[in-house]
Amino acid sequence: MKKYISVLIGAVFIALIVGLSGCTESTNGSDNAEVQKVSLKISGSTTVLPIAEEAAKQFMIANKNYMIEVTGGGSGLGVKESGENLNDIGMASRDVKSSEFEIYPSLQVFGIAKDGVAIIVQPENPVSSLTREQVIAIYSGEITNWNEVGGNDAQINVYTRDEESGTREVFFEKALNKGNITKKAVVVASNGAMKSSVKADVNGIGYLSIGYLDSSVKGCEYEGVIPTEANVISGTYKVSRTLNVITNGEPSQEVKAFIDFLLSSEGQKIVAEEGYIQVN
Repeated sequence: MKKYISVLIGAVFIALIVGLSGCTESTNGSDNAEVQKVSLKISGSTTVLPIAEEAAKQFMIANKNYMIEVTGGGSGLGVKESGENLNDIGMASRDVKSSEFEIYPSLQVFGIAKDGVAIIVQPENPVSSLTREQVIAIYSGEITNWNEVGGNDAQINVYTRDEESGTREVFFEKALNKGNITKKAVVVASNGAMKSSVKADVNGIGYLSIGYLDSSVKGCEYEGVIPTEANVISGTYKVSRTLNVITNGEPSQEVKAFIDFLLSSEGQKIVAEEGYIQVN
């Protein structure tokens, strides 16, 4: 009888342990469901890149269940990867082309900042102002010596961006009036690479986002107007554009939360701190 009672008590004890264990697992499972991990991939424009990187950093601090990967590659890549569902958010420093909308009709575009494209030279270059006609002639290869535009007697070394670049697209349309770019131009991969190249070449000329301008290069007047945020806002500096993020269709709740952050006061503060112009 005593043996029977001992077995019975042991069985009840084991049942209690199993029951409690099941409750614990159920509770943990509930917690995991409440704090679901979210992974986002953002890719595209190197102009939008610094905004997205800093925004992702701050957003992940406030939302520890998010893991956000941000990479460059150019506006064309950002649009393509969005359209083919290879990213969650694309970045483009230009408008989406009608040809891209034909291929990817579900693309949604969200403007998060404004920017201008500055024509740059090395600070020691005496040339500080260029007309539209001069820029077109330099980039087409018609003007090849700086002394033809008031500079030193030296060959002009032309730098440009690859065809995936939104910065190139805006420069091509608004500064060059869709004119030719000489085949002798050196192609660089990003705004950062453009700045480094022109900084190191006293006879170089290039172009980059106003957000990347600093004392290491000189932003030239274009048609008598200095490339500044104020002049972009006023509309007097014409080589300007909207910086966009893109999704394929309506964004999911998780993606929308990040886009909303970019457009919030905190997100727009990042835009200004990175040297760009707020939209809100």
